[in-house]
Amino acid sequence: MNRVSAYIRQSLQDLYPPQELKSLVMMICCDMLGMDALDIYLGKDINLSESKQHELENILLRLRKNEPIQYIRGVASFLGRPFQVAPGVLIPRPETAELVELIISENKNRFIRILDVGTGSGCIAVSLSLEGYKDVVAWDISDDALAIARTNNEVLGANVLFEKKDVFADQSIGSAKFDIIVSNPPYVTEAEREEMELNVLDWEPELALFVSDNDPLCFYRCIAILGRELLTGEGQLYFEINRAYGVETVSMLTDLGYRNPRIIKDISGNDRIVTAYK
Repeated sequence: MNRVSAYIRQSLQDLYPPQELKSLVMMICCDMLGMDALDIYLGKDINLSESKQHELENILLRLRKNEPIQYIRGVASFLGRPFQVAPGVLIPRPETAELVELIISENKNRFIRILDVGTGSGCIAVSLSLEGYKDVVAWDISDDALAIARTNNEVLGANVLFEKKDVFADQSIGSAKFDIIVSNPPYVTEAEREEMELNVLDWEPELALFVSDNDPLCFYRCIAILGRELLTGEGQLYFEINRAYGVETVSMLTDLGYRNPRIIKDISGNDRIVTAYK
């Protein structure tokens, strides 16, 4: 093991489990400091320049403050593509990638119209656009999120139309019709705070994370009510959900008149996606 990777491990070993630390070492050395992966694997000793050593110390300082490595790099991988991220947006999760993959697998017609509500970094909308869907619209209430989403749209070469909308208060939703409405809205209850890691609690935007314990389905209900107006006759909802509320989400959609609701588990076996037809 070379001195650089050994130093990183020693600096962070009390904060990260071994497997995560191993990935962090490679990411820092190769992606951020420009070292050769083969040199790391072979244990070749490498002397960092003064500027690179300063850069490394800054990275380690930020990691020790629980800042996510994705924010430090400014990039998170999502379905194999580099999405720019910053503390104004959630870091894309593998579960959200499963949601996008489900939409792609179930909708071969690339000329359908899709609305992404609460787009954040734009990872859902931009990914669908890059998969060939010709008409994708994305909404968010946050100016910071929309700025990052638009940057991802431009840098990655997608063709998403972004709009600032508040689904609870905006009276100018419009009369456009969509074949699919997809959303990964805030769904973590306040009661679940104590179970969360500090690198999420201290850094990721609360606006995109939390809902009241008294009404954990508030976003889903609001979007579903809008969907009765905005979806086409055979239109479909796709929601990423809190694993604790799959049955409740299905019941709510059934009460609102949606057909054939389904709960789909994620790769870890948790209830994670609910979909239903208008």
